[in-house]
Amino acid sequence: MADINIAKAPKSYAVLPFYAVGSLFFLTLSTLLVFSHQTLLTQFLHPHILAIVHATTLGWVTMVIFGASYQLLPVICERNLFSNILALVSFFGLLSGVILLIIAFWFFLTGFWMITGGTLVVLAAILYFINVTVTAKKCNKHAIQKCFMISAGFWLLVTTVMGLLIAIHLKYPLFNTNQLQLIALHAHVGFAGWFLQLITGVSSKLVPMFLLSRNKPEKYLQLAFLLQNTGLLIFFFAAIVGLWNNIVWIGYLLVIAGVVYWLLYIIAAFKSRIRKPLDFQMRFTFLSLIFLVLALFLLPFIMHSWPMPYIQLYGLLVLMGWLSGIILGQTFKTLPFIVWNYHYKSLNGRVRVPLPKQLYREILVKWNFYFFIAALMLMCAGLLLQVNMLFLVGSIFWLLIAIVFVWNVFDILLHKTKKSDSN
Repeated sequence: MADINIAKAPKSYAVLPFYAVGSLFFLTLSTLLVFSHQTLLTQFLHPHILAIVHATTLGWVTMVIFGASYQLLPVICERNLFSNILALVSFFGLLSGVILLIIAFWFFLTGFWMITGGTLVVLAAILYFINVTVTAKKCNKHAIQKCFMISAGFWLLVTTVMGLLIAIHLKYPLFNTNQLQLIALHAHVGFAGWFLQLITGVSSKLVPMFLLSRNKPEKYLQLAFLLQNTGLLIFFFAAIVGLWNNIVWIGYLLVIAGVVYWLLYIIAAFKSRIRKPLDFQMRFTFLSLIFLVLALFLLPFIMHSWPMPYIQLYGLLVLMGWLSGIILGQTFKTLPFIVWNYHYKSLNGRVRVPLPKQLYREILVKWNFYFFIAALMLMCAGLLLQVNMLFLVGSIFWLLIAIVFVWNVFDILLHKTKKSDSN
């Protein structure tokens, strides 16, 4: 991270709580997964499954992304975060909203509790969008990464508003549209708008930096941005007016083309890297991209006929394979540096200080990589073969991943400043 300006890093309270609570939500959803493994084999709209999905997308993935974004954007833009206080308020809004939503979905408490939870999440999304947009407004560096992050924030807002409207619809019917199609639109605006564009933008900065890459063809990112957003807009408006079997496919193909250009950028960075050996954090990242490609290959078949168990398999590949995989790896590329910066920025060069990688246990990252492969292979096999025991064992491996991950994250977060004389 030597080529970015750490002097503009935000306050610790604007970043670290997201990592801490996100990891605890990861442990929570992994525990719920073990207890609900049999339900997931046969249903995809069961209240328990909806609770786990929202714990994953909002409590785990979005929580960590908020923290990472608040840290990264001011640093790459070389200007202060617009408001550390807004960041903290968005944390409490997201935290309380997710807790209410998980409880509301688990016990299917439509009405006040679900709507209140959804409202708090929308408020957190609004605060995030304001903070990111104003911070990036005067940023002249890394323009394409800035565009991706602003666009992702906008689509997050659209996604959360849609989710809130669906929550209201469950109690006070608003729409005549097929409920499955509403849920599908809500989910895919979140996946292709919020997660895909945020990860595209952030990875286009971090992956070449961690690999010490020489070739970074920005034209690929520009095309990726244009295609992903054009495709998503077409998909969104076609779905709104009910053209699911016609124009919506054009949107899908354009988004896929945008993903291809992003992956071409990543491949170019990989081929031109100076740092040849891949550590386990980067192995997580590249393996997660394979799961994304598999999910996108599966999507047309799901859109055509909604077959089971392929819907569950698609969700598993996206939520556990792609999103969780990239966070499991990149957390130990970003969080140690963030904590190291708070402890040692003023001491570095004056006394002997530990390296960022010495703030966590690398062996645990290695274990988790192998647990990750085992868990996903077993859960995918359990879904496809409809074998309960395979899925149960896979979900237990997933719980082990969460336990090891939380252990390693809190090792970093609870780190105490250590220093010795440079002589």
